[in-house]
Amino acid sequence: MHEYVRLDGVTKKFGDFVAVNNVTLSINQGEIFCLLGGSGCGKTTLLRMLAGFDAPTSGSIFIDGQDMAGIPAYERPANMMFQSYALFPHMTAWKNIAFGLEQEKLSRAEIGKRVGAILDIVKMTPYAQRKPHQLSGGQRQRIALARSLVKRPKLLLLDEPLGALDKKLREQTQFELLGIQESLGVTFIVVTHDQEEAMTLATRIGVMNRGEIVQVGTPPDIYEFPSSRFVADFIGSVNMFEGRLIEDEPDHVRIRSDELGAHVYVDHGISAAPGATVWTAIRPEKINIARERPASEDNLVHGIVKEIAYMGDMSMYLVQIDSGRMMRVTRPNIVRQSEDRISWDEAVWLSWHSSSAIVLTQ
Repeated sequence: MHEYVRLDGVTKKFGDFVAVNNVTLSINQGEIFCLLGGSGCGKTTLLRMLAGFDAPTSGSIFIDGQDMAGIPAYERPANMMFQSYALFPHMTAWKNIAFGLEQEKLSRAEIGKRVGAILDIVKMTPYAQRKPHQLSGGQRQRIALARSLVKRPKLLLLDEPLGALDKKLREQTQFELLGIQESLGVTFIVVTHDQEEAMTLATRIGVMNRGEIVQVGTPPDIYEFPSSRFVADFIGSVNMFEGRLIEDEPDHVRIRSDELGAHVYVDHGISAAPGATVWTAIRPEKINIARERPASEDNLVHGIVKEIAYMGDMSMYLVQIDSGRMMRVTRPNIVRQSEDRISWDEAVWLSWHSSSAIVLTQ
């Protein structure tokens, strides 16, 4: 794949505060790359530097092989869609979209053709003559997207693009965004704090923490093989226990965890010395819950069900295990009504497969 964006050692300081710290990153043409992190981690600052609104304190940014040093925002092959949408309130949707093309002095016919085409793509043709206050949040979001895309940028930068939408509309719009991006072939860089959004949209995710990118990978890589406790805890829900490596073979390791009150057997080796402190992370959906004790000696704990949350598609159990710690377990609700459903205050056994635990050394 053709590299389209490259950041080399990019740092941004505001006085003594380091907002972005020595970020090196490569993004391919036609990718949807998500910068994911909590508030204040530096992701929007990174986006603003790509757009040309802020200059790096040090390091270089290349777009399509060209060094962006000194190149202003309006001369870059990129457009930015803001979280607030920033639509002109006195203009119709059509006029909002056409505005940038009029500034470029395109012919009326060309403007009409381009605006009409992009309105079709975002399914907003019937609303072209409405002003922003006459549109719903989702419709305003589409007009802002159309305005960003009508100038045919090769790179679109989106800052929390779906943050203002309700959950159902956000999910629907995520798939529409994927369709639009696929049909136009534009490279998207999306900033979000919403892990579900990143997992749905991204071809790859860059997880940020304190101004640094701590892991880059595909959504399954980030979820199944996090590189640190921070990433494991930030992406999805996880049960994490400190332990000590007591057996280290090429094809398996065994960990003793007092926090868990059990031995953990993992069916692959890790790079750590015997006796080292490690952390075991187990996703809630990878844990079996049963009244009967399974035959295994490893990967097995006993506990009491303290809370149950019925969430429609699944049920979540909070189980206090014998060590005193709480474990979270999720179970899909495959059948509508189960006579045999585990209830509050029941004694249960929790177990998991030897491939399910993630072993982390940092």
